[in-house]
Amino acid sequence: MKTVLVVEDDMGIQKQLKWSLSDYELVFADDRASAMTQLRRYEPAVVTLDLGLPPDPANASEGLACLAEILAVQPDCKVIVLTGNTDNEHALKAVALGAYDYYQKPIDADVLNIIIQRAFKLTELEQENQALKASSSAQLDIIGNSDAMIKACRTVEKIAPTEITTLLLGESGTGKEVFARAIHKQSQRANKPFVAINCASIPENLLESELFGYEKGAFTGANKTTLGKIECANGGTLLLDEIGDMPLSLQAKMLRFLQERVIERIGGRQEIEADVRVICATHRNLAEMVASQTFREDLYYRISEITLTIPPLRERGHDIIIIAKALLHKFNKEYHSQIHGFTDNAIQAMLAHSWPGNIRELQNKLKSAVILADNKLIDAPDLGLNSNNHNKLDTLRKVREQAETQAIRHAYAVANTNLSKTADLLGITRPTLYALIDKYRLHDLRHTDHEH
Repeated sequence: MKTVLVVEDDMGIQKQLKWSLSDYELVFADDRASAMTQLRRYEPAVVTLDLGLPPDPANASEGLACLAEILAVQPDCKVIVLTGNTDNEHALKAVALGAYDYYQKPIDADVLNIIIQRAFKLTELEQENQALKASSSAQLDIIGNSDAMIKACRTVEKIAPTEITTLLLGESGTGKEVFARAIHKQSQRANKPFVAINCASIPENLLESELFGYEKGAFTGANKTTLGKIECANGGTLLLDEIGDMPLSLQAKMLRFLQERVIERIGGRQEIEADVRVICATHRNLAEMVASQTFREDLYYRISEITLTIPPLRERGHDIIIIAKALLHKFNKEYHSQIHGFTDNAIQAMLAHSWPGNIRELQNKLKSAVILADNKLIDAPDLGLNSNNHNKLDTLRKVREQAETQAIRHAYAVANTNLSKTADLLGITRPTLYALIDKYRLHDLRHTDHEH
């Protein structure tokens, strides 16, 4: 059965709705706090929300605040607001804030059922549409369904079957190699090698031999003939990552290869044919480099027959959360952890952060959060991000709980997981320690106690 969250403080109306909406599984909440708890627990697609909630049921302020909070956590949720029969102004304000529809009391079961039915139907259509949009990116191992990424994936699908030389532009960490592999995977060369070389990470004097290979005896230490990356990619795809860092001296040789599709190894005289599709990538502005004569103009036009710009993470909207959830799933498996998800605070902090390091930065922050996390939900501080609740004061109970939990865990580690020693270090009795472990649900401490 489909779940509907009913946010209503009037028990009479709760009962009326229970009988009226018998086709759905109803979960109830009677104020904003319990509504948010139920929303996180059940993630309902449809919510009915009475705008007159405590502590100010005569006014709509608490109901409208609840609406805003629901949509902040679950933007696709269809919220149907219930209002008094003369309360048009608040109903329209709710719709302006993002409510799906409004319904004026007294409740007519048939009409409300139709509104809820339509809300679920719209949710199904949206989910199908998202699935269709995301299907191409899923095939390409690209996570996200923002408009910018869907457009980029469409471009990949169009250029992959061709042999056109592609230039991938994007900031460091945006996933340029992922896109290059996606192009290779969708091409007719998919069963042939994919070879990547980073022009920025190899010293200038070694880059030429890495690319073109060398004959035995070509230079000191060349004890045997060695194939370069271009020959290794024969029949497949070569990614020249950070081509903007390729030295000018090598650019002429690379241009000749792109035009003639032949190479000469260092120390060799023989021309070797190389059937390679070339994809280039850089975070630099090559047009500016051409203007300042630090990059060859003829090579620039040769490698940019098609240019694909990969958007930075900060411009990808809710993709940030989709990627974070996918990475969390991956790291849970990798580190045998059981983190359930993110707090609302963490989600808001991730959406607000500018991500100068893009996906690579998100990956690093999340990996350390999974390894170091003490709780089942990752919070903003776990990610090293500023909490958007920095003006909110914790209760004394909460502060005490955090301090005592931290002290217990620290003493437990120092005592090498021995609970008697842990109690001694903390200056408390063993029964008191057990009581605190139960109180703060630190049951993992008892399960690993060496004394049992």
